[in-house]
Amino acid sequence: MPGDSFGHSFRITTAGESHGPGYVVVIDGCPPGLPLAEADLAEDLARRRPGQSRIVTPRDEPDVPEILSGVFEGKTTGTSIAVLIRNKDQRSRDYIDIKDTYRPGHADFTYDAKYGARDYRGGGRSSARETTVRVAAGVVAKKLIASAFGGRVIGYVRQVGGIVADIADPAAVTLEQVERLPDGTPNIVRCPDATRAAEMVALIEQVREARDSIGGVAEVVATGVPAGLGEPVFDKLKADLAKALFSLPAVLGVEYGVGFGCAVLRGSQNNDLFYVAEAGASSPARRIATRTNRHGGMLGGISSGMPLVLRAAVKPTSSLPREQETVTASGEPTTVSTKGRHDPCLLPRFVPMAEAMVAIVLADHWLRWRASGRDSA
Repeated sequence: MPGDSFGHSFRITTAGESHGPGYVVVIDGCPPGLPLAEADLAEDLARRRPGQSRIVTPRDEPDVPEILSGVFEGKTTGTSIAVLIRNKDQRSRDYIDIKDTYRPGHADFTYDAKYGARDYRGGGRSSARETTVRVAAGVVAKKLIASAFGGRVIGYVRQVGGIVADIADPAAVTLEQVERLPDGTPNIVRCPDATRAAEMVALIEQVREARDSIGGVAEVVATGVPAGLGEPVFDKLKADLAKALFSLPAVLGVEYGVGFGCAVLRGSQNNDLFYVAEAGASSPARRIATRTNRHGGMLGGISSGMPLVLRAAVKPTSSLPREQETVTASGEPTTVSTKGRHDPCLLPRFVPMAEAMVAIVLADHWLRWRASGRDSA
C-alpha cells in the first residue's frame, strides 16, 4: 500500500509488526557497484537496538540484518536490495489484558477507526520497532551520499526535558563526540555536551523511578551537501525532509535553521549574507556561501551548499506503568497501566532513526538531480 513506501528515485518499502516474525525493507534505486555488507548495517542498528544501556527499554533484540537480495560479491547489483531483521524477544502476553483497551497517546483507537481491526501486540504495525529496517536502509543511503558527494549525516540529542545542550557549531559535531564521552566511556544519551549529557541521564533515571517518561529534541546535521538539491514546488528538499522526520513515531514538531525563532526576527536580522569563500580544507574550490546559516542550508526548498540543520521534537513515551483514564473499544470507561518494556526517553535511540531518514531523502534527491543531467561534479 502507498503508506508503506517512501521516496522516488531512491525508494524504500517496509513490512512487519512488532510481535510478528520480523521486519523487511526493500530498497529500490541504489546504483550498482556500491560496497555493501551485513556488517556495514550492524553499526547503526546497534545504536538503535533496545537493551543497549540502563536508560532505554530492556527488550533484548540482537537486530542482526540479513541481506536477501541486491548484493553480489560485496557490491550492490543495481537491483532491489532486500534486508530482513527478525524479532527474537517478543512478550505478547504483556498486552493480552489491554487488547480491547485504548492506550492514551497510542494509535490503538485510530487504527481501529481506519481498519476496523488491529494487532494489539506491542502496537503491531504502528510500533517504533518498524524503524529497525529504516535504519538499515539509511546505512545504504549514507554510503551512497558519501560516495556521490562526500555527504555526511550526524544526529545527536539537543534537549531532554528542560535541559538544553550548548552546541557552538552543529556542523563540527563528530560521531565520536555523540557516541563517547571525553573519558572514553559510552555516551548513553548521545548528547555531545558532556556536562548536559550527565544531567540528561540523571533526569531520565528520575522520571523512570517516578514511573513516567520525558521528551526532548534531536538535532540532525548534514554536511557536504551540494547546492541544487530539491524539486520545486511540492517536492522541495525541506518538504521531503519534514515528511521523512514526521513519518517517524513520536515526532510532534520539525524545524530547520533558525526555525520558529524567525518569528521574532526582522528581515535584516534573519537574512544570511552571501560572500565568496576561498578554497580551503573544507572546499577544494572557491564557492558562494553565506556568513551565517539561519536558513539551515535550504533556500526556496533547494539546498544552498551550507550544512543542513534540522531538529525534531520527540514526545514522551506514551506507554506508562501507571493507571491512566481511558475507554474500551466498546466505549466503557476504564483505566489502563501499560505492562511491557519501554523507554523512559526515546531520544537516545531516536538519533539513528532520524539520521537514516535524512540520508534517505538526500540520496533520493541526489539521484533525481543526477537524472536531470546535473551532478555535484
